[in-house]
Formats: sequence, C-alpha cells, structure tokens
Amino acid sequence: MQTQAIRPLKFGLHRFAAPPEFYRLAGRLIPWFGSAAALLAAAALYLGFFVAPTDFQQGEVYRIIFIHVPAAWMAMFIYAVMAFWAGFGMAFNTRMSSMWACAMAPTGALMAFLALWTGALWGRPTWGAYWAWDGRMTSTLILLFLYIGFMALHGAIDDPRRADRAAGVLALVGVVNLPIIYFSVQWWNSLHQGASVSLTRAPSMAVTMLEAMFVMTLAFWMYSIAASLARARAILLEREKRSSWAQAVAQG
Repeated sequence: MQTQAIRPLKFGLHRFAAPPEFYRLAGRLIPWFGSAAALLAAAALYLGFFVAPTDFQQGEVYRIIFIHVPAAWMAMFIYAVMAFWAGFGMAFNTRMSSMWACAMAPTGALMAFLALWTGALWGRPTWGAYWAWDGRMTSTLILLFLYIGFMALHGAIDDPRRADRAAGVLALVGVVNLPIIYFSVQWWNSLHQGASVSLTRAPSMAVTMLEAMFVMTLAFWMYSIAASLARARAILLEREKRSSWAQAVAQG
C-alpha cells in the first residue's frame, strides 16, 4: 500500500508580508486594538484618579505619573522597535519593514511629547520649575528631536527607497540615546527621581498605583499598534498606488 508523505504544518503567516494581505489584515485589526486602548485607558484613569491613595509627600499632584511614566516608557520602547524595523529593512531590503518603521515614528514622537509635557506639569509644583536641564529631561528632549529628524529626513527625500535607508541610519544611530535616558538619573545629579519600578528590587509604590500605571502602559501600547497600523495602511496605499489592488481600493 502506498503511503502519502506527511507534509509539515504551515501557518501561512508569511503571506501577510504581501501588501494586499497586510492591508486587509491591518484593516480588521485596527478596531480591536483601538477599542482595547479606549477601555484600558478608562480603567487606568479610574484606578489612578479615584482608587489609588494620595501620596503622603506630593499630595494629589503625583497622579500625573499615571500618564507621564507610561508615555515615557512607550516613547523609548517605540523608538527601539522603530530602529529594529528600520535596520531590518536596510539589511534584508524588505519594503514592509521600512514602511512599518515610518508608520511608528509619529506615535513615538507623540509619546515623547506627552512625557515631556506631563513632566513639566509635574515639575512646576514639585520642583518649582517647569523645566530643568538635567540628564533625563534633556535626553528625552533629544529623543523627541530624533523622532522629528527621522520623519523630516524621510520626507525630504523623494525616492522612497533612498529615504528608507537614510532615515534608517539616523534611527540606528539614535539608539545610543536610549541607555542614556535610562541611566541618566544614576550617572548625573538630577532633580528627577529614580525609578519606582525596577527588575532588581521590589516596587516603591502601593500596589494600586502600580496596577494603574501598568494598565495605562498597556492602553498606550494598544493605541500605538492601532495608530501605526492605520498609518502603515496609508503609506502602503501611497507606495502601491500604481498596482491594481491599490487602485481597486481607491475606487472603493
């Protein structure tokens, strides 16, 4: 009796690297991630502003950390992921990787700006000044400039492939700023307080505060995915505008 060869299972995830498949998948995922972001943000704000106790030193003003800290974390995380995809696109000449890096940049810049803005609002009643040129504030401001520089450089070059490479080099060079942000409080004298959450020691805040902070971080993460997917679809449609599938999408 002739036996049939057993074929290995294939999940077929690689097919979503094709522009039409990615476009359709992203369109289906955006509402889910957007809805999750809204629900998680509402839960985090409720925990942070109505459940978490008042800080015995800073009073009610400390509650801004439930937006400030998650935004700062996401600004750094998004940049690292953006630089990874930019470098991956340069190394393997994959168009979707570079487009994904471009799609993430505006959201990362938004998170960096939000971290700086909420930090200034926190600093005024706490330190007596909206801004101080300490290591963490300055390096976070540089992070915002790196995001803006990435977008400006990419937009200044007409050829998309050359723009991807040039902006990718800038993104990779800028990665050196991430450890500076993280270790700046330890390396230099700073008004900025040290990390309240660390992998090497127990957290120095109440459990409710920690829960609110992590839920807001997850909300920002879901929002970042939804916004990046929406932007990636727009970039993809622009670059593939001469293809038959893109023209069919444009015609409705």
